Amino acid sequence: MTGVTPPEFSRPIALRQITGQPLVLEATDQERADLARRFAISSVDRLVARIALDRQGDRVGVTGTLEADITQPCAVSGEDFPVAIVEDIALRFVPEGSIHPSLQEDEEIELEAQDLDEIEYAGGNFDLGEAIAQSLALAIDPYAEGPNADKVRKKVGIETDDAPRGPLAEALKGLGSK
Repeated sequence: MTGVTPPEFSRPIALRQITGQPLVLEATDQERADLARRFAISSVDRLVARIALDRQGDRVGVTGTLEADITQPCAVSGEDFPVAIVEDIALRFVPEGSIHPSLQEDEEIELEAQDLDEIEYAGGNFDLGEAIAQSLALAIDPYAEGPNADKVRKKVGIETDDAPRGPLAEALKGLGSK
């Protein structure tokens, strides 16, 4: 029998245990190493979330702040560089089946400031740690450039300015000077 692998940063919360007290979730060394592998970055050096839970019946609003220090490779040079991430967290856990099917389709919708991302849960528990991990994943810029990106571009001959180039640009430049 094959089991389901638990998330790297699992913090199950039981509805009955929600007291209204703020929570601080901090990843261990092993959890941070596992998250770095999952997100294909060099390391997660720190991951802390300060969270408030607001239970409204079987729905739980989650607000707070995620702070992380990561090391990731530059999209241009491949060299590792440090990145500090500070993200606001605003989401809602809702019972399974309560999100309208039309909202579960793979289409883009615009959320208003008061709208929260909704995450379904089954039973009387939800995994707050996995929601924090997913928020971190969304905050990581896969195209982030390190401090040596421009130097590497120049070395390999990649132009970075937005000036038009090529025969058409030359012809248009000639027209502009007449």
